[in-house]
Parts: sequence; C-alpha cells; structure tokens
Amino acid sequence: MLRGLLVVNAFLRTSKFDELYTFLAQAAQTEGMALDVMTNAELVCALEDDFDPSRYAFVVFWDKDVLLAQRLEMLGMRLFNTARSIALCDDKSRTWLALKDTGIPMPRTVPAPMTFPAIGYPALDFAMQIGEKLGYPVVVKECCGSFGQQVYLCHDQQQLLDKVKELAGVSILFQQAITESMGRDVRINVVGGQVVASILRRSTAGDFRSNLTLGGEMEPYTPTKAEAQLAIDAARLLGLDFAGVDVLFGKDGPLLCEVNSNAHFKTTLACTGVNMAQAIMHYIKQQIEG
Repeated sequence: MLRGLLVVNAFLRTSKFDELYTFLAQAAQTEGMALDVMTNAELVCALEDDFDPSRYAFVVFWDKDVLLAQRLEMLGMRLFNTARSIALCDDKSRTWLALKDTGIPMPRTVPAPMTFPAIGYPALDFAMQIGEKLGYPVVVKECCGSFGQQVYLCHDQQQLLDKVKELAGVSILFQQAITESMGRDVRINVVGGQVVASILRRSTAGDFRSNLTLGGEMEPYTPTKAEAQLAIDAARLLGLDFAGVDVLFGKDGPLLCEVNSNAHFKTTLACTGVNMAQAIMHYIKQQIEG
C-alpha cells in the first residue's frame, strides 16, 4: 500500500483546518493509500532524530513552511506541491514576477521598494508616482496574506500615503483596481492541469473583496474557455500540481488575481459537490504509480 505524509501547520489547528486534513486523509483511504499526518513542528524535531524518508512514497505539503519543504526535497521526497511553487504563491510579488513576461494577463502591478521596520519610508514620492501611474482607486496588498485579509483599497492620494506609512517595513505591492470586477471573482480549482470545479464569489456587504471569509455568496460557475486556460496556464507556469486560481473580470477579458498553492476547498465542496481532496489524491496516486 502506498503511504504518504501529510504535512500541516502546528499552529493553525482550528476546526476549519482540521476538517480539510480529514478530507485529504479520507480521500487517500478511498484511493487505497495511507496518509500519516505530521505537523511542521513535529517534523522539524523528527528530522534531527530518526526520521526515515523512505517510509513515504510522497508528501502532501499542506503548509507554507518553505524551508521545511526544501529540506524534505533534499532528502529525495516527492512533494505535492513543490517547495518552489509554494514559495512563489505565498508571496504575491513573487507570483507577479514569475508570471510577468509569460503572457498571463494581470492587473498592472508595482512592488514597493524594500525598507526596514525601524526606518520606514521617510519620503513617499515613489508612492505618489505609483498612484498617479496606476490611477485611483488603487489596491495595496501585503505580499503575504490569506482569506482576503491584508488587501486595501485607497481612493485618493492621502489614503494611499497613510496606508503606505502604516505598512512601512511590510512587503507590499500596488495594483491597478479592476473596478468592473469589484466585489466578485471566480475561484477556479485546477488539479493536474485540468479544471475540476469553479465557483463565482460575490460580496453582499459592498466590500471590494469577494473572499467568502469576509462575507458573501457563491454559486457554481462554468468558466469560459479563456478563464479556464488562464487558470491552467498560471498553475503550470508556477509548477503547481494543484491550485486555487482567482480570476477577475477585466473589461478586455479575464485577469489573474492570485494563485493559492493549498486553497481551502470546503466552500467549493459545499457549492458544487466536488470534493477537491478526492481529485488531489487521485492525481497523486496516478503520478506515483505512473
């Protein structure tokens, strides 16, 4: 029997996360595989003791602990997703940079110059220039964030300058606001280069963000050919085995918003009846046996 290792974060063990891990373990069992669960904290300690990587045929790395993922790959373990792809998705500026010259359509994006928390931004001329180039409103995103958090809409220059001052020392980027898509987007779930399920997400509280964690509604969605291809191409170019790809409705066609290497799929299951865990584990079994 194929045995795999599911790596999860030791410090996000809420019911919301534990439920996903249960889905994945049950899906592995359905595929005739066994899946052991270890937290990143447990695994870090085990690696300094008697951990035997040959015990596992694969690793489902459901965490963002990239250094740990790299260590496991150095031991010859096959990770789904890889350390590189997780790192590219976890930092929105790295996602943008990796896809910038690939033909993937994205909102106009400018990463902020790096500074240090103790120094901040004594001069904000660069922010004023970026605001003028992108036009208002402008979106400011912390490069590392989830569930629609750490994303801000600035309607004028003063709001932008205040937000940049507030976030000085945090890695951020500036992005053109796609006003025609405000409050709505599409989550397209891709596994093994195929679209498995998609949902339309819509804010019901007037928020420019559509993430369901912030409140909103969803419905099953059939992506257009262009939307589906955009999601498939983005996942492939980032080296992802599976991903949740968020797509905006641009006036000239779909635009990539962001890519999630370990997207939460409970809402997709509730909305569409499609169990992403089953699709993921079936794909992994095919890859290992093939």
